[in-house]
Amino acid sequence: MKMTGDRLWIAALGGVYEIGKNMYLLQYAEDIIVIDCGSKFPDETLLGIDLIIPDISYLLSNIDKVRALVVTHGHEDHIGGIPYFLKQLNIPVYASRLTLGLIEIKLKEHGLLRQTELHCIDTESTLNFGSITTTFFRTNHSIPDCLGIVFDTPEGTVVHTGDFKFDMTPVNKQYPDIHKMAAIGEKGVKFLLSESTNAERPGFTPSERLVGAHLEEAFQKAENRIFISTFASNVHRLQQIVDAAEHTGRKIALLGRSMVNVVGVAQELGYLHIPEGMLVETAEAGNVERDKIAILCTGSQGEPMAALSRLANSSHRQLEISRGDTVLLAANPIPGNERNVSRIVDNLYMLGARVIYGSRSELHVSGHGSQEELKLMLTLMKPEYFIPIHGEYRMLHHHSLLAEAVGVKSENIFILKNGEIVESNGGDVRQTGRITAGQIFVDGLGIGDIGSVVLRDRRQLSADGILITVITLSQSDGRILNEPDTISRGFVYVRNSDTLMEEINQLITATLQKMSTADLGQWNIIKETIKGTLSKFLYERTKRRPMILPIIIEV
Repeated sequence: MKMTGDRLWIAALGGVYEIGKNMYLLQYAEDIIVIDCGSKFPDETLLGIDLIIPDISYLLSNIDKVRALVVTHGHEDHIGGIPYFLKQLNIPVYASRLTLGLIEIKLKEHGLLRQTELHCIDTESTLNFGSITTTFFRTNHSIPDCLGIVFDTPEGTVVHTGDFKFDMTPVNKQYPDIHKMAAIGEKGVKFLLSESTNAERPGFTPSERLVGAHLEEAFQKAENRIFISTFASNVHRLQQIVDAAEHTGRKIALLGRSMVNVVGVAQELGYLHIPEGMLVETAEAGNVERDKIAILCTGSQGEPMAALSRLANSSHRQLEISRGDTVLLAANPIPGNERNVSRIVDNLYMLGARVIYGSRSELHVSGHGSQEELKLMLTLMKPEYFIPIHGEYRMLHHHSLLAEAVGVKSENIFILKNGEIVESNGGDVRQTGRITAGQIFVDGLGIGDIGSVVLRDRRQLSADGILITVITLSQSDGRILNEPDTISRGFVYVRNSDTLMEEINQLITATLQKMSTADLGQWNIIKETIKGTLSKFLYERTKRRPMILPIIIEV
């Protein structure tokens, strides 16, 4: 879909009807600004897929209009897709200091750092992109340097909140810029795009500072080693862990690449303060007295290859968890990860560890505002039109009800799917058409080369296995020269299925003998006939549908 005339478009390329891969665009006339470029992790149905990123087909088809990528903060669901994006569309990137530091790590890994134009911004920055003027305000979240964005356009002001909560006692003393938010609202906001993650949760989200006291209490009660896992990007939590270690006389070791990377960047930029001599190398951690060390590791979401999972399975090369050690899970499972986390907790208990986890442990608070904070943002901004973003449908729905409760007209609220457009043209605001939006799968080095057909084959292979049959035919007259050689992988165990395998070979031979000479000369007909015959026979005998792969050799 092409824009005609000078009008304002707002759309999401990711981040609505889902949690993750946040990406939004603002377009006025010939200027497009992209907000965030996140990723999300696959569920168990996407076998072998490493990462999911937004489909940017629309941006690629309008490449001459895309002015910038502006990033709200440094979480993976907002920056995880940036390297893949920049490989196709190398545009300037604007972000705060810590966010840029985390983006630079990714660009180095992908060999893109030298060729990328990076700009550091803060709450005092003003950017001009054609007819759009962009300014910023500070918000709280579970990572420092979070920004809300204000776009002044000829059609009115558009505000994107980024992820936020209203934490009045922040660990890093970056207080939410409430006065600035109120001033923006007084000036007039036409559209508010506000995150919806905790729209179902009543009240206020507790301050991150409350976690510090519970961490220190847990450190004081621990008698042996402490293993503590949290989100690597939660720099506030990391600082409180460091403080608890300092107060209880423990050194700290780091496990997991993302933990090492984030701690390194946060230290270098001054967002994380670790006393000199406290940090020890992983190889040295085993030599420190057991009650004088805390190991900070990745894997709070039960990721199979993360440090905590390997420790729980006793497969880590350098460290192991012993009876009497304390394991702290300072993060709640993201929906969908509960089973993996439960499995790790079970394994930790079997190793004899003391495990502190779950909401009752009070070692975690959300970084997202609850209902009263969402209503506060709406009240400060006083938008004429409201677009809830960053959440699954039920979250967007509940957020829309909150907006109605504070005075936004129901007809002025738009719950969009990815790709759907809200257009403003001379004061006429309505939902119009849609642009291409979807998900691109990253599998190893492949980007977008895995589609529904490959995934369907993977699911079939994982469910019922594969049956390969090798058929040798005479090139001159099409005769069967040898008995078919049939191989099973993941379908049946051949040594225990002699009778079935013999019946399969006899059925293949009989099927070939019934075929005409003309059909035997066409391999595709032979393969389809064998697959159809075998599929029906095997389902009748086993109620399974393995992938059937005939291989024909002519000699």
